Amino acid sequence: MPLKLQGMSKGKAFVYGVLSGMVEPIAAVITILLINVVVPILPYLLAFAAGAMIFVVVEELVPEIHEGKKSMIGVIGVTIGFVVMMVLDVMLG
Repeated sequence: MPLKLQGMSKGKAFVYGVLSGMVEPIAAVITILLINVVVPILPYLLAFAAGAMIFVVVEELVPEIHEGKKSMIGVIGVTIGFVVMMVLDVMLG
């Protein structure tokens, strides 16, 4: 969608979207091949991924929350989402 909004054709935006997702299956195959190396460092990798996702949310979505008349709904939504995530983390260990 962001590529389409910048004026790119639907087909080209779709192809770029698919190509950007090709990293995931390639990384999955590499991870399967290196399973003995990956398992001991998996908690650190997952923590890094979680931190990256939080960064993306804060960097990209939070500034957009403050636009418009109903900015408090977005702030409340992010807060509730973070609280639910932390509760699930504590409950599920």
